[in-house]
Amino acid sequence: MIRINLLPHREEKRRERRQQFFAISGAMVVVGALIALLVHTVFTGYIERQERKNAFLKAEIAKLDLQIAEIKRLREQIDALLVRKQVIESLQGRRAEAVHLFNELAHRMPDGVYLKSVKQVDGRVTLVGYAQSNARVSHLMRGLDESPFFTQPGLVEVKAATVANRRVSEFTLGISIERPKVEEAPKDKAQGKKGVKS
Repeated sequence: MIRINLLPHREEKRRERRQQFFAISGAMVVVGALIALLVHTVFTGYIERQERKNAFLKAEIAKLDLQIAEIKRLREQIDALLVRKQVIESLQGRRAEAVHLFNELAHRMPDGVYLKSVKQVDGRVTLVGYAQSNARVSHLMRGLDESPFFTQPGLVEVKAATVANRRVSEFTLGISIERPKVEEAPKDKAQGKKGVKS
């Protein structure tokens, strides 16, 4: 009978398997390292892109903050200009007030009445004068009440006086000036237009 010694053959097979295992393990380690490197590279790219986007957004936000500050400054200037405009319009509206006052007083003054003094404090006017009788003072008050320029005429005082050896009535009369409302004018116009449409 022939005896075959298989031990060297088995040793060789074991060596080959061990070499294959080490080769496959080495290849797996290399592939794992390559995959880890690839994932790291991809995530690093994502992070860099996101950081670039964040930096861009921060720069744009800083620009917008500057624009918002500029807009606030411009709004403050606009508000200041509007206040000035309202003051100027108010002054322009009252510029001819004295002329209207004296013109209206001249039109509403009945015969037998003359004024000694006219004093205006803001929108209130105080008239001091002389009349031939109390009836003429009443006539003056009715005339002032009919005027669209004056409101709330009120008699403060009437007393007897002597002027140039003539007996007259000295009166003190208060009236208010009717001023047009600058702010309410557009609303009234808008309501008027609505009324026309309906």
